[in-house]
Amino acid sequence: MSDSSENNGARVVTLGCRLNAYEGQVIREQTRAAGLDDAVIVNTCAVTGEAVRQARQTIRKLRRENPGTKLIVTGCAAQVEPETFAEMGEVDLVLGNAEKVDAAQWRRIAGSNDFGIGEAEKVRVNDIMAVREHTPHMIDCLSERTRAFIQVQNGCDHRCTFCIIPFGRGNARSVPVGDAVEQVKRVVDAGHREVVLTGVDLTSYGPDLPGSPRLGTLVQAILRHVPELPRLRLSSIDSIEADPALMDCMGEARLMPHLHLSLQSGDDMILKRMKRRHLRDDAIRFCDDVRARRPDVVFGADLIAGFPTETEAMHRQSLAMLEECGLTWLHIFPYSPRRGTPAAKMPPVDGGTIRARAAELRGAGDGRRAAYLSSVVGKTQRVLVERGDMGRSEGFSEVRFSETRAQGEIVDVTITGSGEGYLIA
Repeated sequence: MSDSSENNGARVVTLGCRLNAYEGQVIREQTRAAGLDDAVIVNTCAVTGEAVRQARQTIRKLRRENPGTKLIVTGCAAQVEPETFAEMGEVDLVLGNAEKVDAAQWRRIAGSNDFGIGEAEKVRVNDIMAVREHTPHMIDCLSERTRAFIQVQNGCDHRCTFCIIPFGRGNARSVPVGDAVEQVKRVVDAGHREVVLTGVDLTSYGPDLPGSPRLGTLVQAILRHVPELPRLRLSSIDSIEADPALMDCMGEARLMPHLHLSLQSGDDMILKRMKRRHLRDDAIRFCDDVRARRPDVVFGADLIAGFPTETEAMHRQSLAMLEECGLTWLHIFPYSPRRGTPAAKMPPVDGGTIRARAAELRGAGDGRRAAYLSSVVGKTQRVLVERGDMGRSEGFSEVRFSETRAQGEIVDVTITGSGEGYLIA
């Protein structure tokens, strides 16, 4: 969870993914421009049932802390389940995902003293599936002076059987290459040393644009036209969609050697029931191909524990994938049914078994992470200083310094030790 609570603009509390974090910053900028200072905005996530529960819990807590302040709920959970939040007495207004990045919407809200009074006015959520264009939200600055997130893609055309996100984000749409490059130039000019490209389905970038560019085309354009950008990073990608141009970029020094993969399972039958587009061998081959081009690459992955019909043998296939793909940073999601998805109708796995399998995956992941961190002790790492005592390596490890460094510097340091999830320099 991130909390942007500067004096200028509304207080924005963001839950969920990096894309949501970027849009939370857009909301703060737009509310500041609109003069909306007396509001708390909760930018929700809908990826799991637990995410929705946490959103409701956060809303109740924020209302207790801010009894006389306008409280607005938006984001994916608000888009998918507007009635869930409209029924909460703590909430004044529910906005959809299209509305939350509409500057005119925030100006109307800022100019109204009685918004949200009456049920007819409490919910403003349009059909996200009707959205066809993706306009990049240009922002003048970000709260961090080191890393900037740039949204270049939104929505998803795929319908994985467990996923509710397309119904919160709509179909896939992309920012034109030229617009994305200009936005990268702007944040670099503002002092950012690293740019992270984000999207709901980042590797599906481009087919909706003239000429159908791919993500690799965009990465090449940024590296070519913004030579002053020291570090370019990709957020979560779908390995099966990696295009040849993107693979060619893997050896580029300014493209960071850290890829987070949307794998979800290591068993072919479960992958088919999830309606994923890759199989186990595809994922292993992708990791091998990237590692051949970039030996220092560090892989992370999303994995779901206890998907409906998953047997113990299938679970073991996912566990084996950790080593076969060489995974380091894991996001483990215990499966939770999302209303309206095909997987919610499939034979479920017992809740206790789901929790046990998730714990086993996390434990194995912790072991792999510890082994990786230990393996770089004594080596030199190039680190972007995020604050005086901490930075991030090219492989996205947190690095803690023994002496204060200047924020925004990129420094070469010798790793002297490791802790639980971090390196020491």
